[in-house]
Amino acid sequence: MQLKYRGSTYDYNPPQVEMEPAKVVGQYRGLEWRFRNPKKVPVLQPNLDLVYRGVAYRTGEATVNGAMEGYRAPEVQKPKVAAAVNSTKDLARSLMMTHHTDIKRREQSLLSRSAAEVGIDASRYWQPLQGKISSAFRSTYDRSHAALS
Repeated sequence: MQLKYRGSTYDYNPPQVEMEPAKVVGQYRGLEWRFRNPKKVPVLQPNLDLVYRGVAYRTGEATVNGAMEGYRAPEVQKPKVAAAVNSTKDLARSLMMTHHTDIKRREQSLLSRSAAEVGIDASRYWQPLQGKISSAFRSTYDRSHAALS
């Protein structure tokens, strides 16, 4: 089929798709409508003329340079790194620091929300909260299990 687009002409031959009649029959505006399904769905690979860093190549074709087909990159051996083993003290310290930070963040959020209700700027009150959490308060203060419900 001869086609013309913006002054350039080209031949277009659409792929032939074998169809088989489907068992489904419908009606549209009083007329019978028969559906068809393709036997095999065609997968078309585009043929494109491309240029990469000054080297022209085409997609959808076999490689012209046979030397590159057999090329195999050398395998790089990865250095063996021992897995990091944290001691129980390090894990406990990390857990306590995370818990401490969460408590400070929760208290700062509570302070800023309550200050906003009263009409006070709470941005200068963050410093007194740092490190001022008693150990008795830390052991019982945690996020409520009912807070997410």
